Amino acid sequence: MNIIYLLLLQAQPAEDDALIEMLQDDSSMSFFEILSQGGLLMIPLFILSILAIYVISERWRTLENSRMDINQMLNNIETLLKSGSQHRAIQYCEEFDKPLARILKAGIRKLGRPILDIENTIKNAGKKEIFNLEKRMNWLATIAGVAPLIGFTGTVTGMIRAFMDIQSLQGNVNPSVLAGGIWEALITTATGLIVGIIAYGFYNYLLGKINRMIFELENASADFIDLLQTPSPKKRQEV
Repeated sequence: MNIIYLLLLQAQPAEDDALIEMLQDDSSMSFFEILSQGGLLMIPLFILSILAIYVISERWRTLENSRMDINQMLNNIETLLKSGSQHRAIQYCEEFDKPLARILKAGIRKLGRPILDIENTIKNAGKKEIFNLEKRMNWLATIAGVAPLIGFTGTVTGMIRAFMDIQSLQGNVNPSVLAGGIWEALITTATGLIVGIIAYGFYNYLLGKINRMIFELENASADFIDLLQTPSPKKRQEV
């Protein structure tokens, strides 16, 4: 018994040196070399991450470009309409490539028709602008749900690979033999969760901005309808 204990003590430094050498090798691995250990499932995760970045940047830029001073827009249009310059009001709206300007332009073009027709025209134009604001947001929601599932699939395949290695070696394995399967399981899971969390977070953030913009467009459209129903100074004098 004492002999076995002495042998174990003598072997311990060698095992420690091997462990230190393995850790040093792992620490020298680059970020892409670590990701490559995740296996083939890292390819769809990489594609989803690129797609998520594209949707986030594209929607962010679209929402920022859609912002404008609503009160100033309505005041200027009111001034032009009260002066009888319907054509100039349309030209003024065409100067802005923004949702509110397109909605108001559609309503101005229907001036002279019953107010119900103008309201329906504005509602239809608003639905079109809302669709454009929400475009590709379903992609981001899909990425937020699919990426973690792909990561969990990598966990399953990695563990299957590890157990297959155990079976092929009839149980005579060491940690280095199982490392490949464990790498695949952990890296794909972590990557899938990271991509999913980022996509889900930006989905909710962008959706909140879209909802606020829709609310502002609806209020501006209602104010425009009220503006059309307010009699002009000339009509007041005639009355």
